[in-house]
Amino acid sequence: MEAGPRDTEQDAPDTAHEAGRLSPDGPDELEVTSEVEVELRPARRLRIWQLAPIVMLAAVGSLMFAFPLAFEFGDGGAVVAMLGLLISCCAAGWGMMAARRVGYTWPGLPQRGSGERSDWRVIALYVAVCAALVALAVWRVARLR
Repeated sequence: MEAGPRDTEQDAPDTAHEAGRLSPDGPDELEVTSEVEVELRPARRLRIWQLAPIVMLAAVGSLMFAFPLAFEFGDGGAVVAMLGLLISCCAAGWGMMAARRVGYTWPGLPQRGSGERSDWRVIALYVAVCAALVALAVWRVARLR
């Protein structure tokens, strides 16, 4: 006698197993109940408590940058303007990091972890815009002196 599973179909060929039959693509359609899909994880989006400090820092920094440049407060205007530019850049960086944590990307760039390569023309455009903004800001502050 060999050890192993028994072939019950050979032992009883006339028995019909109607109760637990499965169709090739799953359970019988008669017993299927309607299912509702529910996402267990909440949608990843920036919350108000994440956005409020970023927006406030950006507003304060941009005002500190804009007022000395617009009204030229004398010798201290350049220092206040550069400090405002620094605060604005910090707020922008903070906002980018918060957006990256929830899965947002810059327009034209692929999602993180997707395996796609970013287009060099989009990156070159972003670098050119940033360089132009920095050059204009430094040029304007240098003109205050």
